Amino acid sequence: MSGAAGAAAALAAVGARFRLHGRDPASGLDCVGVAALAVRAGGFRGSVPSGYAIRGGDPAALAARFDTALAAADGTRPGDIVLMRSGPAQLHLGVIVAGGMVHADAGLRRVVLRPGPPAWPVIGAWRLGED
Repeated sequence: MSGAAGAAAALAAVGARFRLHGRDPASGLDCVGVAALAVRAGGFRGSVPSGYAIRGGDPAALAARFDTALAAADGTRPGDIVLMRSGPAQLHLGVIVAGGMVHADAGLRRVVLRPGPPAWPVIGAWRLGED
């Protein structure tokens, strides 16, 4: 799988509107949709969860799903998927790209490129490929 392809796919989605459970940049993406877009561009062909609440969720269960499909990483290379705790009882995913992170911002109602390191505590990271 290719981390570079995943990062490029995430960057191409910047500007797409936010839509809970969204999986298509044309109609909208949420943070899981952005991560799914990246991993699919990187070569992943497995299933992607849907039907979840915007808040809540078990970080260990989510991490276990990633552990079965991707390699653990440090969250520093383009294409890395990072799991963050963005608030009390709220988890969030982002895709690391050169110079920052792409994520679906529910408050701004769109997919954005946030410069610099993730603003929230990273509680897990996974790598798409070896590049």
